Amino acid sequence: MPDLSTPTPLIHWTEAGQPASAHWRSERDAPPPPRVVVADDSTTADAAYRLACEGTALLWRGDFHNARQLLLALAKRAERVPRRKSRGGSAPAPAIDTAPGAAFHRHRQLQAQRARVLSQLLIPLEGDHGIPLRRAPDHRLACAQAWGEPDGQPAVVALRELLGVVSAHEWRKKGVPVPALGPAPDNRIHPHYGVFSPVRGEYLDLVAHTELPVGALDLAFDIGTGTGVLAAILARRGVRRVLATEIDPRAQACARDNLLQFGLGDTVQLMAVDLFPPPPDSRAALVLCNPPWLPARAGSAIERAVYDEDSRMLRGFLADLKAHLLPGGEGWLILSDLAEHLGLRTREQLLGWVSSGGLQVLGRIDVRPRHGKASDAEDPLHAARAAEVTSLWRLGAQT
Repeated sequence: MPDLSTPTPLIHWTEAGQPASAHWRSERDAPPPPRVVVADDSTTADAAYRLACEGTALLWRGDFHNARQLLLALAKRAERVPRRKSRGGSAPAPAIDTAPGAAFHRHRQLQAQRARVLSQLLIPLEGDHGIPLRRAPDHRLACAQAWGEPDGQPAVVALRELLGVVSAHEWRKKGVPVPALGPAPDNRIHPHYGVFSPVRGEYLDLVAHTELPVGALDLAFDIGTGTGVLAAILARRGVRRVLATEIDPRAQACARDNLLQFGLGDTVQLMAVDLFPPPPDSRAALVLCNPPWLPARAGSAIERAVYDEDSRMLRGFLADLKAHLLPGGEGWLILSDLAEHLGLRTREQLLGWVSSGGLQVLGRIDVRPRHGKASDAEDPLHAARAAEVTSLWRLGAQT
């Protein structure tokens, strides 16, 4: 969520020969583009793409649906791989970097380059989050859910980001069915904007079906609860008291809404702390954590559920878990080995952190992913995704 304690930056441009400005919205805290031109229905996709690649943003003043079509055209152009020709014909194939993680970092770099180009198409917003364009739909509720109530000031946002806000609003409205929570219709999690959606059902099933340790029905912790889905699964399994920690304000609000919807507001207590609950309830028979799976820098708030630079949360959990376990208690670590297949972390590193924390592996339950990318041969990271395994590591104090 944007930091409301600091002034909102302004974006400046010239229109009809007059200087103009508005507040600049960016979920990634990207600075306002330094060069802005006004574009409309007469702007061709080729001209728009050339300007976007040069770092010039286009403030749209035409038909809203035409802006969406232009964004699709820009996306197609951004995905084309340019072919370099040598004087003697085709250029030799570039050397492939085989260093650990090279394919992943190359993939993220290409994604970032594509995002920069597509984010150059901008949409104006009125002071009430309305869109002053022809055939523009009413997305004021979606914007208010993502950014808060309007402040009466006009703003400018990338169309790509606005469409992400609208998509998140639809997810929140419809909800995500989670069979591990029980039968429909009382099993839908409603993710908020900026909070990672629990679409990977295999790890939810692990938590729903693994035998609980002795004493877990009295008290369990869910570290970094996010949408609150794992805390809800524990409560639905009969755990009488769950302490769910979360430091992100959006995730806190999201988890609170979901838990109240399930009638679990008295069973699950949300705590705005980093990692473990403080005394007096700082030890439990079950301490559950599903940290971000990939050790890389997050580019936005929602990416922090996937990327954790230097494995900060994972290492912090393993380093202090022992001190928060009751005698005979278990720590359940939900973790994919995708980072290992991408060359970002080794199994030896993970086991080393377990041992350094005074912990031992009591058992491990594995499951193969069921998401579409695992079988998509066109995905740049297909080899790693196809080999991926998600595990519930049962950890206990060393004896």
